[in-house]
Amino acid sequence: MTEKKEQVYLVDGSSYIYRAYFAIRHLSNSKGEATNAVYGFTNMLLTLLRDQQPDHIAVIFDSKGPTFRKELYPEYKANRAAMPDDLIPQIPQIKDVVRAFNLPALELSGYEADDIIATLAKRYAEQGFAVTVVTGDKDLMQIVSDEVRLLDTMKGKISGRQEVIERFGVPPEQVLEVLGLAGDSSDNIPGVPGIGEKTAAGLIQEFGSIDNLLANIDQVKGKKRQENLREFADQARLSRKLADLVYDLDINLSAEELALGEPNREALEELFRKFEFNKLAQEFAALPQRAEVDADYRTVLSEADLDELIAELRQAKRFAIDTETTSLNAVQAELVGLSFAVRANHGWYVPVGHRYLGVPDQLEQSLVLERLRPLLEDDACKKVGQNIKYDALVLLNAGVELAGVEIDTMVLSYVIYPEAKSHGLDALALEHLNHRMIPYSEMTGTGKKQICFSEVEVERATVYAAEDADITLQLAEKLLAELPEGAPHKLFYEVEMPLVAVLTRMEWSGIRIDAEFLGGLSGEMGEKLVDLEKEIHALAGGPFNINSPKQLGEVLFEKLSLPKGKKTKTGWSTNVEVLTALAHDHEIAAKILDYRSLSKLKNTYSDALPKLINPATGRLHTSFNQTVTATGRLSSSDPNLQNIPIRTTEGRRIREAFIPEQDWVLISADYSQVELRVMAHMADVAGLKESFAAGEDIHKRTAGEIFNVFPEMVTDEMRRQAKTINFGVLYGMGAFSLGKDLGISRAEAQQFIDHYFERYPAVLQYLEDKKTEAREHQYVTTLLGRHCAIPEINSKNGAVRSYAERNAINYPIQGSAADIIKVAMVNIDRRLRAEQLQCRMLLQVHDELVFEAPAAELEAVCELIRAEMEGAVSLDLPLRVDLGSGANWAQAH
Repeated sequence: MTEKKEQVYLVDGSSYIYRAYFAIRHLSNSKGEATNAVYGFTNMLLTLLRDQQPDHIAVIFDSKGPTFRKELYPEYKANRAAMPDDLIPQIPQIKDVVRAFNLPALELSGYEADDIIATLAKRYAEQGFAVTVVTGDKDLMQIVSDEVRLLDTMKGKISGRQEVIERFGVPPEQVLEVLGLAGDSSDNIPGVPGIGEKTAAGLIQEFGSIDNLLANIDQVKGKKRQENLREFADQARLSRKLADLVYDLDINLSAEELALGEPNREALEELFRKFEFNKLAQEFAALPQRAEVDADYRTVLSEADLDELIAELRQAKRFAIDTETTSLNAVQAELVGLSFAVRANHGWYVPVGHRYLGVPDQLEQSLVLERLRPLLEDDACKKVGQNIKYDALVLLNAGVELAGVEIDTMVLSYVIYPEAKSHGLDALALEHLNHRMIPYSEMTGTGKKQICFSEVEVERATVYAAEDADITLQLAEKLLAELPEGAPHKLFYEVEMPLVAVLTRMEWSGIRIDAEFLGGLSGEMGEKLVDLEKEIHALAGGPFNINSPKQLGEVLFEKLSLPKGKKTKTGWSTNVEVLTALAHDHEIAAKILDYRSLSKLKNTYSDALPKLINPATGRLHTSFNQTVTATGRLSSSDPNLQNIPIRTTEGRRIREAFIPEQDWVLISADYSQVELRVMAHMADVAGLKESFAAGEDIHKRTAGEIFNVFPEMVTDEMRRQAKTINFGVLYGMGAFSLGKDLGISRAEAQQFIDHYFERYPAVLQYLEDKKTEAREHQYVTTLLGRHCAIPEINSKNGAVRSYAERNAINYPIQGSAADIIKVAMVNIDRRLRAEQLQCRMLLQVHDELVFEAPAAELEAVCELIRAEMEGAVSLDLPLRVDLGSGANWAQAH
């Protein structure tokens, strides 16, 4: 039996850096410092270490300054774009991360990373190690041997001798000859004109080497090719020399010095906290578990213990509560245990659903809940929780309606520190209490070996669960002291916290779905997709895989030679932007867009939604996320119901599947042009405020202003352009984007924008004021005082800074619209309950609320909804709501 060789991994760090940078384009810490490349690189390195578990590893980087190849050929790499400004400061930070992992970070002046890799790979292979070079660079295929292989982690592809032959048509030892002939445009290696990789491979297969080829040019087919080979013989030799790697660098580094050891957790934690990678900081924190050191956590296993717990809870000013369950799906989760805390470093855990061999006697769930019910349902007993909506839903499922919720630490963090990357308990504990939480995976394991929390030993579960309640209570006390008085205080207590209860009821209610209708719609869409596929294949001149970007790119830009193609490292780009540009003039591109849109609707909605219906309720229960967006807008997930398109026939038909309870009706209440109204108020635009107050067509009014014509003379096209400008201003749209949207030149678009600002100078002043506000504070504020973080506003990268400036314009408007609908939701819910109406609020989708109500309540409920939505806040102009009702969502909208 052959002894397994030890593994040496050589990571092409420079390749990793660029891959990481372009994979994550916008990421920065709260100081506005770019961190995207560092974050991407770190995660790629972690994945490599975890998946491959190398015995020895080093990370190799290109050095600063020119290399010997530049001296050989001054034009070497001359076509390379300059390194992006925001990447430059991240390079030393990436190397700091590598060193903190206790890995060698190698570079050598005058040489490239590939030379160091070639030298070390050859040396360690000769010493009997199995060498894996981690790279996506095809040039390194020349070093592959029986002992050296390449690993492209992005593609999950391993390349040995056979894979090199398949890629280049020649074995590794002849790859250099092919590169010399074909050249390399990315490195500006010239090669021989007219000879690409395929031709070069054929010539090397026939002649064996460049030298033999040049000695036998007369035997080469094609007069022009012979002429080029004679004329550019020296260039071929030079190109081979430029592509050749150095295998004998003086690097005094043994494989043993590359042995993988323990990382420097303290250094990593410090770096990750600086970069604000909170989850990574927690993962590598070198902190003791406080629960194991000085905390008093008790298990409640008797009625006497339960009595003692209830007495403590009754006497407390406020207490923290947390639940342990069988599922992340709160509406379907079963209770495993409850934990409580009334003071720091103390906690209680009441197990009610642990199931494993040898489990201690637990109190019956029904007994525990009945004893706790008076406390849990008492509005005067103040509760604290982390993402307490989840716990409230779990308790509802167990028959208890949680009341008196005073503080959700996740929401509190979101209001105070909107720029934080995470508002999860683990991140908050680390950031504000310098405490590392026990990972959930430590309790249950991961992957195939993961167990349900009900199978965790009660003793271990007590420490984990009680810690959650304890730390949540400590966080509440600490964060409350940091909540600014004034607008943020009012926003938290009068809007965000009451909204938690509203969203809980909405998620609990769910919405009915007509599964049979969706099944029929899926069938129709499937047939239409088949027809579209046939049409596309006919236009393409033959069948191909439409879902394969590679095949699609080849068909469009090589076979059909369509214009506007953009080549990337992985092939032709076939994204929406490219196809949309082509669709005006080429039917096949329009058909492909239709195919993609329909396919997405089918897969995401008509096929998927019926599978998500809760078998116990027969309804669909989405989750509303309160602490995700930068502007305060709610998002929904599992499933996401906010992205169902309403401008397409199929999208509207999907809405037909959303139906009310039997003999009830659905009601849709949609704010009319709320963001434009907010902008007119915030920017104090007299003309727009007058127009809204008079109930005029705002887009027609704007068209008349910028085209300098009477309203009666405004054409449909003028109105369309004015509408695009009105909304474009909200998003900081420039002339380039506006021209693209309107199908006009950049110069014409700029004229439209100039006319708009001439007519509405207050808007221009507003835009500049918001950008100034963002630069000064790194945030902007909404009407209700919400801080919308814009940390990238002072970035040195022009593209990143421009993106931040657009957000500085849009965030206050979009955030104010989000605040307005939240206020309306809280007020509507309060009145529905106070007036004991059966009507239920079901969905919030952008500026729209969806309800269901008995037909007998329809008139009264519509009046209530309109009054509360239009009166949610006081503006210098009226808010307006479009109300409708029907037998399904499409009819109601």
